[in-house]
Amino acid sequence: MNSILSDRILNMEESATLAMAKKARELKSQGIDIISLSLGEPDFKTPKHIQQAAKDAIDEGKYFSYPPVAGYQDLREAIAKKLREENNIGSAKAENIVVSVGAKHSIANTFMCLLNEGDEVVIFSPYWVSYAEIIKLCGGVPVLIEGNLENNFKASAAQLEAAITPKTKAVIYSSPCNPTGSVFSQAELEAIAAVVMKHPNMVVIADEIYELINFTGKNFSIASIPGMFERTVTVNGFSKGYAMTGWRVGYICAPLEIAKAVEKMQGQFTSGNTGIAQRAALAGIAGDQTPSQEMAAQYLKRRDLVLGLLKDIPGIKTHLPEGAFYFFPDVTAFFGKSAHGHTVNNADDLCLYLLAVANVSLVTGAAFGAPECVRISYAASEAELIEAMARIKKALGELA
Repeated sequence: MNSILSDRILNMEESATLAMAKKARELKSQGIDIISLSLGEPDFKTPKHIQQAAKDAIDEGKYFSYPPVAGYQDLREAIAKKLREENNIGSAKAENIVVSVGAKHSIANTFMCLLNEGDEVVIFSPYWVSYAEIIKLCGGVPVLIEGNLENNFKASAAQLEAAITPKTKAVIYSSPCNPTGSVFSQAELEAIAAVVMKHPNMVVIADEIYELINFTGKNFSIASIPGMFERTVTVNGFSKGYAMTGWRVGYICAPLEIAKAVEKMQGQFTSGNTGIAQRAALAGIAGDQTPSQEMAAQYLKRRDLVLGLLKDIPGIKTHLPEGAFYFFPDVTAFFGKSAHGHTVNNADDLCLYLLAVANVSLVTGAAFGAPECVRISYAASEAELIEAMARIKKALGELA
């Protein structure tokens, strides 16, 4: 019997990060001491003042009914104010903001509204695992331009120019980047914008979800460049910088035509985001930023800790991440080696080997467009990171 399921879902790849996290949870449930460095999951709790805002909203009893599809007006105004004052996106208004169920939902909404069958989307690679699958689900064609370890995994404006065809509808990147932690500079984004401005039917999707975890200084938004607000969908949210992954609040800031389209799309799929979560998000964006700054400082400390430990592992090659909470080392030195009944032919094999032998879960770089690498999340305690790196060093040292 043929499957009753649609081609759409049968052709979709499972999220590699979630798949590895699922394997790690299964092993933990069997009593195995797994250290999970696979998910982009802050190990901090949501700040107390944000928790309190949610409790207050419940006690007030005013946020139990359907919220506005695009989000509460005061939250949208606070987001727009933040974008004007902190990101220099001077044209941002509440009408340009649509609040969704996380940044992933925001990206899916956007591509559903932009793409026709066969439209191409240029992806700066390495890229977050879901970009390509969302684009394909929407009928689009992903076109990868690749950065590498030598250039901090940042593809160039010249590569973008060379990838553009008459079918190109959009370009997407993240900065700070998941999975590499690389950050595009103002000059690099200005060069990218100059290319986009030559092509009047192209839109930029700028994924800035890791904005608050940036070790280079203030994040630069491409939408702040003159002429680019009308060409840019800025994606952001509360999961990473405010340790609110489970609250599921993300948003876009987009030209009015796109914002209205996304609101229309969302109205048919999910309607507005949870009212209580939106009140918490408002407390986050409009309230005390000290907890977010303290978390970022801890991530920087952990980055430096892990960098030192990785440098002590023969065969590992890495760069210095400038933001987010990931390392993305080249592990090709271990390909073709074997130990403990495992043969490592690629990064997928290496991740399975480390899970089985070292009891540490990582994610294969193949899922991010870089099969020579693995992604290591350092959103874990210092004790866990030290122990995980020791286990990894031992297991890799046994490969021959």
